[in-house]
Amino acid sequence: MNASIKFSAGASAKLTLAPQITPAKSGEVFNIGSGFKALAFRDENFTGAMDPLVMVDHYRMSEPTFGAHPHAGLSAVSVLFEDSEGAFHNRDSLGNDVELMPGDLYWLKAGSGVIHDESPRKGAKIHGLQVFVNLPSKERKSAPKSIHVKAENMPIFESNGSRVRIVLGDSNGMMAQQSPVLPMTILDGYIDSNSFYSHQVKEEKSAWIYAVKGELIVMIGGRKVHLSSGQATSISKVLFTTDSEIHLFNPKDQTAHFVLFSAKPINETYVQKGPFIMSTEAEIAQVEADFAAGKFGRLE
Repeated sequence: MNASIKFSAGASAKLTLAPQITPAKSGEVFNIGSGFKALAFRDENFTGAMDPLVMVDHYRMSEPTFGAHPHAGLSAVSVLFEDSEGAFHNRDSLGNDVELMPGDLYWLKAGSGVIHDESPRKGAKIHGLQVFVNLPSKERKSAPKSIHVKAENMPIFESNGSRVRIVLGDSNGMMAQQSPVLPMTILDGYIDSNSFYSHQVKEEKSAWIYAVKGELIVMIGGRKVHLSSGQATSISKVLFTTDSEIHLFNPKDQTAHFVLFSAKPINETYVQKGPFIMSTEAEIAQVEADFAAGKFGRLE
């Protein structure tokens, strides 16, 4: 049996009155052929504290790698960094056929099931994050939906030596587009030497912070952790009566590049098998059967 049962942090955690911050975790090298190189982060490596994130791959792709593939019971989210070169061809069985450009975001809520394909155009060099976001059990069999947010439509916050793109959600009074399910803030930012950025975490929300390049000191509620390039930490807040701020400080001479995700944890157990997430193994078997029967649609 290949399916694995996962437990989100809140499924068995006791209520706390202070934010919990995990030690720095390094990504695991994950390469496929010569055209896909990644650092992989998985929820189990953070003892469930990534919730609602299930996995994040920080990747560089220069050749088609995965081909057409199914998803169900989750959202597959692509965040392209601004230093990508060329177009990322994105198709799905909802009928979407778009070119993702440097800095763009594509959020595909798979729900009951979709077919997805994305690959760099000839000569393109794609740099970004591929993220699996869990869905609440009541949404796992819902109709698929997607959004494409272009880089030029993302607000940019510039102050105190920082430049931060509000990819989704809001930060420092700036509002970007909202996700199609499970409200989430995604920030993609740069912090100059000896400079900082602060983000207010809303009540009962968690956060996952990744140092794409450079070094960061992450601080909240009197607690802190030092991140080096390729490392991440999770902050969970099970019970909090007021909003609080995450402070990101760059102590080094080199500009730091970071990404921050923040959303309310789902706090439900789930079963994952590859690109499928469901509440039970029986539901996993059913979506596999649905896919085999062609019920996920097809690419045009």
